[in-house]
Amino acid sequence: MQYYPMKTGSLIVVGTGIRSTGQFTVESIAWVKCAEKVLYLVLDPIAESAIQQLNPCAESLQKYYVDGKPRLETYKDMTDRIMESVRDGNQTCAVFYGHPGVFVRPSHAAIRQARSEGYQARMLPGISAEDCLFADLGVDPADSGCQLYEATNFLMNCRRLDPSSSVVLWQVGVIGHSKYQEAGYANVGLPLLVEKLSAYYPQEHPVFLYEAAVFPGCEPIIRQVMLGQLAQIALVPIETLYIPPLEPALPDHDMHARLGLPVNV
Repeated sequence: MQYYPMKTGSLIVVGTGIRSTGQFTVESIAWVKCAEKVLYLVLDPIAESAIQQLNPCAESLQKYYVDGKPRLETYKDMTDRIMESVRDGNQTCAVFYGHPGVFVRPSHAAIRQARSEGYQARMLPGISAEDCLFADLGVDPADSGCQLYEATNFLMNCRRLDPSSSVVLWQVGVIGHSKYQEAGYANVGLPLLVEKLSAYYPQEHPVFLYEAAVFPGCEPIIRQVMLGQLAQIALVPIETLYIPPLEPALPDHDMHARLGLPVNV
């Protein structure tokens, strides 16, 4: 890999949070205001309006989504546009929905590329759908542990689940789809997901379909169904599947004794 001396352009990547009017951090807002160029990708018009008011030079990256276009090509085009601004010498701020490092391939790609070319680049954390899920479902990942997978990745690899921990599966509404489809997605991969999960859980095990609230005053959408019913449920692309633990973790009595802790700790 070739490295270059530090240059005048720079990159800061920030997130709006899920509900941008309340979760857009003060630090992120300050970077959007002072940037020489803002490039953004958000889901709702309120967030878009807020970004444009903060910085008149803001430019949407939504144009790179084209019906039938592979997502990887879209992400590359977004990364290239961000790097074009950085190479032009701009203090560039890239703004993404939610946490800018969670399910945002262009943000990581742009930071890696910028640093390899000698530009200053960093990311600020934001509130993700995972954070909202823990709050809205009352889940503390410290209680039982938590496994998190993207749903298609989970199916396509030899992943093993621990039924004594919580499980979060992202993007269950777009399983097996590699191209952007403006009209929505057929849930053709959902039966395969249920089939794989059935190796760990009984058909009557409760699972939760979760969609975080985006707008002020709105409530999250939480649907509890049995695992065996999941394949018949119509989903939206941004829904997340939460699977509560099936059973308590098996204690290691020897390790409890060596730590000097009671079994119920």
